[in-house]
Amino acid sequence: MPALAIILVIVGLVLLFLGIFVEAVKFLLWIGLIILIVGAVMAVLRFIRRKV
Repeated sequence: MPALAIILVIVGLVLLFLGIFVEAVKFLLWIGLIILIVGAVMAVLRFIRRKV
């Protein structure tokens, strides 16, 4: 029975860390998406200014 409890604790910790890492990856994904959009807008504005 103690072996089962240890295994459950280890599995619980692994799932907890995976949940934290997945949330961090989601946060970084949103940051990257925002940076990409800002960069695209700046590139379009630079292109428009060069034409005028």
